[in-house]
Amino acid sequence: MYKKTVQIKNQSGLHARPGSDFVALATKFKSTIKINKVDQPNRVANAKSIIFVLSLGIKKDTVIDISAEGEDEVEAVNQLVALIENGFGEL
Repeated sequence: MYKKTVQIKNQSGLHARPGSDFVALATKFKSTIKINKVDQPNRVANAKSIIFVLSLGIKKDTVIDISAEGEDEVEAVNQLVALIENGFGEL
């Protein structure tokens, strides 16, 4: 398993279009990918499901963990973190 922690930078958080972009990227990988808010480690969501991602209510400045397990786990986590750090093109 590979995991990184990142802070959401874009204004709308992981809602609507940014959430869809996040899920679309996650689904490109074979690994199982999960996300959770750092302050709620027991609420883990499947990063490949828009419903589960939106249910976390991740807003601007929220700190999240992204973890993956599988053959492309490092690439998956690193690309998802890069997407967040680039503000989904909103910054």
